[in-house]
Amino acid sequence: MRSGQPSITQPIAAPWLSPQVVTRNDLPMVFPDMARFYGTGTHATIWSVPLTSRPALALRRGVRPGRPVRRQGRSLLAHRRPTHRRRPDSGAHLRGNDPLPRTVPTFPGGCPVPRRTERIWVQCPARWHDVLPFAIFAGKHDCSARHGRVAGFRIRTGGWRSKPRSMNNANLYTFLEAHFPADRSAACLETPDGVVWTCAGVEAESARYAHLLCERGVAPGDRVAVQVEKSPQALALYLACLRAGAIYLPLNPAYPDRELRYFFGDAEPRVVVGRPESAPGLAALCGRHGIGELLTLGTRGDGTLVEAARTMPERFDTVARAAGDLAALLYTSGTTGRPKGAMLTHGNLSSNAGVLHAAWGFREGDALLHMLPIFHTHGLFVACHTSLLNGSPMIFCPRFDAAEARRLLPRATVFMGVPTYYTRLLALPEFGRDDCAGMRLFVSGSAPLREQTFEEFRERTGHTILERYGMTECGMGASNPLDGERRAGTVGLPLSGVDLRVVGDDGTPAGPGEIGHIEIKGPNVFAGYWRMPEKTAGEFTADGFFRSGDLGTIGKDGYVAIAGRGKDLIISGGLNVYPKEIECLIDRLGGVAESAVIGLPHPDFGEQVTAVVVCEGGPAGAPDEQTVIGALKADVARYKVPKQVFFVEALPRNSMGKVQKGALRARFAGERERAPGEGRPASCSGR
Repeated sequence: MRSGQPSITQPIAAPWLSPQVVTRNDLPMVFPDMARFYGTGTHATIWSVPLTSRPALALRRGVRPGRPVRRQGRSLLAHRRPTHRRRPDSGAHLRGNDPLPRTVPTFPGGCPVPRRTERIWVQCPARWHDVLPFAIFAGKHDCSARHGRVAGFRIRTGGWRSKPRSMNNANLYTFLEAHFPADRSAACLETPDGVVWTCAGVEAESARYAHLLCERGVAPGDRVAVQVEKSPQALALYLACLRAGAIYLPLNPAYPDRELRYFFGDAEPRVVVGRPESAPGLAALCGRHGIGELLTLGTRGDGTLVEAARTMPERFDTVARAAGDLAALLYTSGTTGRPKGAMLTHGNLSSNAGVLHAAWGFREGDALLHMLPIFHTHGLFVACHTSLLNGSPMIFCPRFDAAEARRLLPRATVFMGVPTYYTRLLALPEFGRDDCAGMRLFVSGSAPLREQTFEEFRERTGHTILERYGMTECGMGASNPLDGERRAGTVGLPLSGVDLRVVGDDGTPAGPGEIGHIEIKGPNVFAGYWRMPEKTAGEFTADGFFRSGDLGTIGKDGYVAIAGRGKDLIISGGLNVYPKEIECLIDRLGGVAESAVIGLPHPDFGEQVTAVVVCEGGPAGAPDEQTVIGALKADVARYKVPKQVFFVEALPRNSMGKVQKGALRARFAGERERAPGEGRPASCSGR
């Protein structure tokens, strides 16, 4: 640039510059008009006006200075080699799943580049520390970039040179640790019985566990399956997995052996950590699947994990990870009945944590009352990450209890829960404004919040619940505003950096207030389903949006409302129940021809699991309601067991033979209060 040109460190607002989304597959095309590039997890944001002459954008390091690289008939001048060396495990070498091309990308043929003055601003994610810096040349021998800084890289006349910084390590733990309080003696966790874990204590405990995992053979990218009850040590174990570069696989403690068999076989964890009382059964499963390491962790800090880590060092050098490397693997079932492992990257989780921290106004002096489980997104990623990123303490309770929550609320400023938590608080006659006088924010998610609950809570406490929207695959995608209107029946506006749209069945945009399919794109969106490339491809549109499976609307003012779930997912007490899994088990029972599992409205759980069964050969050989429920209790977690079973002669179907579950929900919605065993239709009530 010539002297007198505007600063290169600010984004440019040019009305004639139309942003263009470039996906991973389009990356080699670069930017025909040098417009905005914004991908998922592995992205840069570039704003510019055209150059004075044809530019060359080189993404690859390590090419000899001055050596031309040819592609598509064009010549690019390679930038100078970096002066520093990288450790072999730092991600300096592209892997097979790396979205960046191994050849230097160029402008596509036939796209002219206007000859005008350049000014540029680049925001580079940590993921690209191994292939940056960007080298932008105005001509083969003219490197006219002025001195300055762009996203941590020093710009020098005559070329761009990388200047590595500690933030080049995109490990989520490094991101969180950078925001821990300077005084590490500050409280990080406090249990209801008054035990305080300082930030230094959590760091030391996670370091010991990380050393132990490495000693037991865990390498970066290995899975660590964890099925334990909530405790401070369990949170430290999660942080240890991040620090060791492992992929954390949390499992609901309610999962029986039948479900664990699939998870172990599919994820192939290197280490399993379970409850001491479950050790015999887990040992058998580990032996069957060739898992050589089994550790245990109890709720009182007991177990082989704690004992074996007791002599380990209290300092651990966090393993460098790229933003696109996997941090966690969370299984979420589908309509096919086969659970799918959602692959969440360090970049996904870091991005969402930072956005939520800003959107919900976390500040000095905040304290979170944490009563959620930590085996799913809400309790582990949303609640824990925002608090750790804020450097503020959590009152860490093993589970939700309404009376205990009322007792502890005066010591907190933030509370997060599923709708069931709020209905149970409102069920306490003495709960009211005095209990919430010091509170700043109540957040609800994981299931739809009824408008009646929303209004009653505001009337009783003077606080308006902030409802948000998210899922395992995307983290949080939308939220009611902190300072604006929090509207009942909606999940607010798309979060910063998240593109959320509603489309019709044909993929065209739905109009304001028109129900359609919700699709999401942004750095929060997951990397795909574990070992299911075809399923992953089918869940993304051609332009990179994830098909959420939810139905909803976007109003004229941008507020998003959820209208239902296209995948028939049931959310009971904030936990996901997938009908196909339960239907397969019911259909195996003697006397059952077929079944359909639906969710019916429930004032406490939000939805209750309900089964509709068709008898085989009439009522003579049909099971009764208690037989069906009893058989399922042995095979699935209790929250998945139907609360009621209805018997019908046939399931309603459309012209294509698909069961019309909407008709079943409408038919049986008014019978929710029926006591179990009552009201069986005459066709199946002969016994």
